[in-house]
Amino acid sequence: MLSKEDIAKRISREVKDGYYVNLGIGIPTLVANYVPDNFSVEFQSENGVLGMGPFPFEGEEDADIINAGKQTITILPGGSFFDSAFSFGMIRGQKVDLTILGAMEVSENGDIANWKIPGKMVKGMGGAMDLVASAENIIVAMMHVNKAGESKILKKCTLPLTGVNCVKRVVTELAVLDVTPAGFRLVERAPGVSVEHIIQSTEADLIIEGEIPEMQF
Repeated sequence: MLSKEDIAKRISREVKDGYYVNLGIGIPTLVANYVPDNFSVEFQSENGVLGMGPFPFEGEEDADIINAGKQTITILPGGSFFDSAFSFGMIRGQKVDLTILGAMEVSENGDIANWKIPGKMVKGMGGAMDLVASAENIIVAMMHVNKAGESKILKKCTLPLTGVNCVKRVVTELAVLDVTPAGFRLVERAPGVSVEHIIQSTEADLIIEGEIPEMQF
């Protein structure tokens, strides 16, 4: 099974040269570490940053330069800062080519739940609802199962929804799944993970066509 860094590394293959990419909180923030150096990619954070680079090395952090998850970040040459109104103007104006989000649950029709667990305190919904309402290309980075071993890839989400019918692809520690009109299609499996194990770890039905290749990094 993959680590969170491996999930981010696999998702970095979805980032194309010239893209504007929004990175959500959690695993998505790691994606910037793995994009090829020869790519011209602008990473955006909804708190008002364009041009994020990899995480800083220990001892080189600047507490005034943070992403939406309040993690210290680096800024590439030409990077810029602006207010939230300008940032969400970019998002709502569909200027972002790819949105990468974390999730607690994703359903087989592309619904996503990633902002609240009932009964637990939350800081707020953040920008995820704007992102899922505006973005046309959404990839989710998440763990396939919870700490109890229960599937988070579901027929129907049980947590409050962030967005409906919006997710295009999911990358987990076990698999790459595409959301299709007929449900989840298994695209790739993690190295050493069997198709049978993925089926057993998934509450939703899976479409499996032919040999399923292992992920490439």
